[in-house]
Amino acid sequence: MLNRHQNPLQNCNLKFNQTGIASAEDDRIFSGYASVFGGIDSFGDTILKGAFTESLEAMTRKPLMLYGHNQSNVVGKWLDLEEDEVGLFVKGQFTPNHSLADDVYASARHGAIDGLSIGFRVKKDGAEEMENGGRRITKVDLVEVSLVGFPADDAARVTQVKMSDEIKNIESIRDAERFLRDAGLPISMAKAFIGQCRPLYQREADAERERKEAYEANLRWLNSLTDKRK
Repeated sequence: MLNRHQNPLQNCNLKFNQTGIASAEDDRIFSGYASVFGGIDSFGDTILKGAFTESLEAMTRKPLMLYGHNQSNVVGKWLDLEEDEVGLFVKGQFTPNHSLADDVYASARHGAIDGLSIGFRVKKDGAEEMENGGRRITKVDLVEVSLVGFPADDAARVTQVKMSDEIKNIESIRDAERFLRDAGLPISMAKAFIGQCRPLYQREADAERERKEAYEANLRWLNSLTDKRK
C-alpha cells in the first residue's frame, strides 16, 4: 500500500496499483488519491491544497461513486474522504451482488481500469485565472468521484460537473470558453469554437444594425411627410 504522504503523481487520475486495492475478496474495499494538489490537468487547471475543505465540512452525504462519470453507473459507496498534504484521499467499497460493480471490480483488480477522477463545481471566487488559460482552483463543491480507465497518454484529467443554469452567468467570451472547457472541451477546441462563432455573431449584429437603421430611416421619412402636410 502506498504511503499516503508520498506524492507519486502530479495529476488527477491515479493508478490503483500505486494507491492500493484491498486484497480481501469479501470486503471489496479499495483506497487511493482522487486528486493530487499542484498538478496541471489537460485543461490547464491546478487544484490547490484546501480546495476541498469547505465542501467536505459542509457535506451531509458523501459524493457518488460512479464508473466513468456516468450518473447511471453507481458502482459502490465512498466510506471515507479526507484532504491531506498530498490531495484528496478516498476509501470506497464496491456494491456486492451488483453486476456492473462486479465487472468494474474485476477490471480494477486486473489492472485494466486503474484510474480515479473527480467531478466538481468551482465555487464562486474559487478560482484564479492563469496566463496559460487555466486556473488555480482554491474552492470546489465535490459532486462525485469516478473510477475511470487510465488515459493512454498519461494526461491528467478533471471532469467538472456543470449545472445548466451556469449558462446564465456567461457574460463574456472568456466566460463562454471557460464553460466549454468545464463541460469537457480542451482549451484549444473551446477557443477554436468561439473563434468560429464570432464572425457569425458579428454578421448577425451587423444585420440587426442595418435593420434598425433602415427602420429609423423609414420612420424619419414618414415623419417628414407628416410635417409637410401640416
